[in-house]
Amino acid sequence: MFGIRRREFITLLGSSVAAWPITARTQQTAMPVIGFLDVSFAAERTEFIAAFRLGLADGGYVEGQNVTIEYRWAEGRYDRLPELAADLVRRRVSVIATPGTTAAALAAKAATATIPIAFGVAGDPVKLGLAARLDRPGGNATGFNFFTIELVAKRMQLLRELLPAAKRIGLLTNPTDLINESALRDVEAAAVGQQILVFEATTGREIDAAFEALMGEKVEALFVTGGGFFGARRVQLAILAARYGVPAIYSIRHFVEAGGLMSYGTNYADMCRQVGLYAARILKGANPMDLPVMQATRFELVINLNTARALRLDVPPTLLAIADAVIE
Repeated sequence: MFGIRRREFITLLGSSVAAWPITARTQQTAMPVIGFLDVSFAAERTEFIAAFRLGLADGGYVEGQNVTIEYRWAEGRYDRLPELAADLVRRRVSVIATPGTTAAALAAKAATATIPIAFGVAGDPVKLGLAARLDRPGGNATGFNFFTIELVAKRMQLLRELLPAAKRIGLLTNPTDLINESALRDVEAAAVGQQILVFEATTGREIDAAFEALMGEKVEALFVTGGGFFGARRVQLAILAARYGVPAIYSIRHFVEAGGLMSYGTNYADMCRQVGLYAARILKGANPMDLPVMQATRFELVINLNTARALRLDVPPTLLAIADAVIE
């Protein structure tokens, strides 16, 4: 069962009374339409869609009653995102929501400078070109920054605390994901007396091949980068890590709930709820250029003790003491 201590999110203060004049007000009689763009598969995002809908409901919108949602799924293919974003623009949706996929947010931003965008991204929205400033984005996009990239050093530290003797660390990345380059650079920078061996995968078969390769290289632990593709393959990753006996750390708790060993990062479902709430505020007339980008300030460490036992690992009491959730 789960032992959970809920962590809070603190958002930058701010609101807007100015109406977004271009799109959100155009549908005066018709039900407004939200375009939902994601790199993953619909079946893999059930919980996150529910959280997004909860945020919409908090803002006064219920799907099928007073708002319609058009879903577009890239199904693991990042190269499809521009095409899907363009389709939503042609559909003349009122808002485009991209909770949790940086590539989706950038595809939406490239597709339109007028339709409001509510995003959830792993990196700095200013550096990504999504916002001019965090407190006042200044364009048609705003949302939530959940710091997946910035937390790389902390995950490496936790991995060292769990496996202090491990020197050969595998890094599993998706080369088509925009966060790949930053993740590689940050993992190598965070390595302390450790050798980083990089393995790439863009399909399920390539994930299988990567695990075979990392075992051939005698990897002692595995660091899995974030991103929608690996999130959709979390069960496969957990099964392979168990089969090959490789301790692994992930970016969000859903990997651990699927049987992974350990994760550290933002509560992803809560982030999706926040993006849903922002989408609702925009539908009500709030101007995204004035809505501050929310930032995660609390993060959660989740450990699966069943997986640790199967790997014959003794989790240090110091890690268990700071864990926000322990699965037994």
